Amino acid sequence: MLAVVKIAGQQFKVSKDQTLYVPQIAGNAGDKVEFADVLMFDNNGSLSVGDAVKAVVKAEIIDHLQGDKVIAFKMKRRKGFRKKLGHRTHYTKIRINDIA
Repeated sequence: MLAVVKIAGQQFKVSKDQTLYVPQIAGNAGDKVEFADVLMFDNNGSLSVGDAVKAVVKAEIIDHLQGDKVIAFKMKRRKGFRKKLGHRTHYTKIRINDIA
């Protein structure tokens, strides 16, 4: 069983009992969430795409965490201009419990 689902504006290919990191979604650790925006669903060779998809992906939030630090360094040569900025993106770790 395989599905392509849109989570927080990004598309992910998911299967049952898979864990993945998605952009931060609302909820606490242990909460159950459902994703109804399924773009493709494959059930053992039976493929449905687009508006014909009636599947829902059920998942559980495991944890909220931050990614690695990304440095954005800007410099203009011979001008004395240097700027160093950094950020850490927030992610949510989820486990796919069921695709129905």
